[in-house]
Amino acid sequence: MIIERVIISGGGTGGHIFPAIAIADEIKKRNPLAKVLFVGAKGKMEMEKVPQAGYKIEGLEIAGFQRKFTFSNFLLPIKIVKSLLKARRIIKKFKPDLVIGVGGYASGPTLKMAQYIGIPTVIQEQNSFPGKTNRMLAKKTECICTAYEGMEKYFPKTRVVLTGNPVRKELTGASNCERQEAQKVFNLNPDLPTVLVIGGSLGAKTLNRSMLHGVEEFNAEGVQVLWQCGKNYFERLQDELIVKDKTNIHLHQFISRMDCAYGAADVIISRAGAISVSELSIVGKPVILVPSPNVSEDHQTKNAMALVEKNAALLVRDTDARDDLVEEALKLIKDNDRCQQLSKAIKKLEKPNAVAEIVDMCEKILNE
Repeated sequence: MIIERVIISGGGTGGHIFPAIAIADEIKKRNPLAKVLFVGAKGKMEMEKVPQAGYKIEGLEIAGFQRKFTFSNFLLPIKIVKSLLKARRIIKKFKPDLVIGVGGYASGPTLKMAQYIGIPTVIQEQNSFPGKTNRMLAKKTECICTAYEGMEKYFPKTRVVLTGNPVRKELTGASNCERQEAQKVFNLNPDLPTVLVIGGSLGAKTLNRSMLHGVEEFNAEGVQVLWQCGKNYFERLQDELIVKDKTNIHLHQFISRMDCAYGAADVIISRAGAISVSELSIVGKPVILVPSPNVSEDHQTKNAMALVEKNAALLVRDTDARDDLVEEALKLIKDNDRCQQLSKAIKKLEKPNAVAEIVDMCEKILNE
């Protein structure tokens, strides 16, 4: 049975929004007449990104609990009740066949009300350690599509399906951007090894400060750096690099051709968000992960450790990055055997057909 009407709920970060849009695109590919409605959180990036992708979205006035003392925490119960009531109105009006939750603030109230009304639900869990909301919702959901093995310890075993995380279409063909073409795109020296640094579209302060600290070391060792620093840091880093030897440093605010960036890289330095880890598994290059400490329940460290335990990546703690990151990157890029071992191990974890398998499961639920 094809999906005719579906609500996809969640957001807050690109790691939630991209899988949601990828799932919607696959549903529309199979049934161009399908009606897809997104439910997000007002004020969050999904309210902008989803319409840009061509889909309608409704916003809930929902937010998370702040760790520091703030007046907004006192308003949280009111926001939750209002969000539950609005989610119920949206579901009643839209009449979906199925509701899919991808994580984020809006996902909880939307899936909770769908389950209360009796509409089938599916959870797409991106991380190796699920949040409290998904663990609670899993008790009444039909299926949990996961990206990591061993998730049965958090969810009902009979409902867990290992599908992987959806990734950008162009990255499933990252190898199509050959090294020579990639070097031309970024004006790289074909005779030098390349370290790719990616901290997300907004950047990552620790990665940027660590790389700036080690600019002279990269130049001294004849290693070039392709560096996405993020729009929040670009101008400041440009100014700071003026007084340094930046011969082999290629600083970018944002890299749109990630397929070519991956194609050019010999070693990759990255945060450990769930979608980033899934993309890196498909790319199959040696990786050093620097998990962000500023995420709920320390998800990124758990994501990184899932790879480290399989000898598929190296880990540098955020607190150690300034002193150790550049040294680890230079040591790795000189160790061809270690690079090959890491590449082979991480490539074994790839799930390039994740989005198709997720939609397959959704259709199977409706058939049953």
